[in-house]
Amino acid sequence: MDLRNALHRGTSLALLVAAAACSPGGQRADTGETAMADSSKASMATPPAPDQQMQAVLTELAALNPKPIPELPAAEARKQPTPADAVKALLKKQGKSTAPEPVGSVVNRKIPGAAGPIAARIYTPKGTGPFPVVVYYHGGGWVIADLDTYDASPRALTNLANAVVVSANYRQGPEHKFPAAHQDAFAAYRWVLANAKSLKGDPSKVAVMGESAGGNLAAAVAMMARDSGVQMPVHQVLVYPIAGYDVNTPSYQENAQAKPLNKAMMQWFFDQYLRSPEDGKNPLIDLVHADLQRLPSATVITAQIDPLRSEGKALSDALRNDGVDVDYRNYDGAAHEFFGMGPVLDDAKAAQQQAVAGLQKGFGGMRTESAQR
Repeated sequence: MDLRNALHRGTSLALLVAAAACSPGGQRADTGETAMADSSKASMATPPAPDQQMQAVLTELAALNPKPIPELPAAEARKQPTPADAVKALLKKQGKSTAPEPVGSVVNRKIPGAAGPIAARIYTPKGTGPFPVVVYYHGGGWVIADLDTYDASPRALTNLANAVVVSANYRQGPEHKFPAAHQDAFAAYRWVLANAKSLKGDPSKVAVMGESAGGNLAAAVAMMARDSGVQMPVHQVLVYPIAGYDVNTPSYQENAQAKPLNKAMMQWFFDQYLRSPEDGKNPLIDLVHADLQRLPSATVITAQIDPLRSEGKALSDALRNDGVDVDYRNYDGAAHEFFGMGPVLDDAKAAQQQAVAGLQKGFGGMRTESAQR
């Protein structure tokens, strides 16, 4: 079937996934940096340099001596030191507290996934509500990391946006191949819609957000909601999202050996999660070439030192071309994973404020006490 026409006719998600896995999908002219892939040879010789604050984190990460992820089985890869660990080490060196940022309340619970219960962590601001709600998906290439690894971002957003943040886990590869994580992400979103009131949330003001693989999941959930007739998110915050399957873009070339994410790691993540290379053509993976019409407004954040930078920029261009309101910014001198590093990075604080501004616009232009200070 023709994928783009099928999307406009409202073809079911199950049929969409099956059809896209064996079809290259609609062909959109390459946008942004992606179109320059063949003419960006010089960039390979001049990788971007981190700024002083970012370099301090990367130095601490190197001192933790993580093993190369692409050389490990998934179970061992999940045990390696993370950028979050590096931030804690740097805070200790600076004589600062490593305690998590306090919020009104934090509750761990199980919620229904697509094939059984999944873990969720619910962060609630102080007060009685009802609060707007953000469904948040963590990164890790759909393979590694968990709610603990990505605890800092939801805490910061809970306070800055004065919103309930539901951080939802999902099944990971290679134990659970595509589209398992995507199905769980959509199930979590639907659960939040149905249960927002019991969480002190406003069910009419629910947004989605994610980092890296989680950014891909957030965008995919918006597409799934549109195509299945489910209430749409009011906004989507996509932080250095995986938005394509092309590992030869300009930013992949520049950052082939970058830390904490590089080309070999991304290839490993794809191998672990996707059933075959054909899944890379699925619109839930290849967001850049998907039908993006009628999706909610978006905030897209990228980092200069990140193989995913080019596709993030291309996604923001593609969203605009399909009529979506987009606020895009690339943070020079910052590396992949910088967003949750507010205690040690000024760029992280700025990116968090950008994300909150987009969320507040989606929630109806409301201003919070945090935003006014």
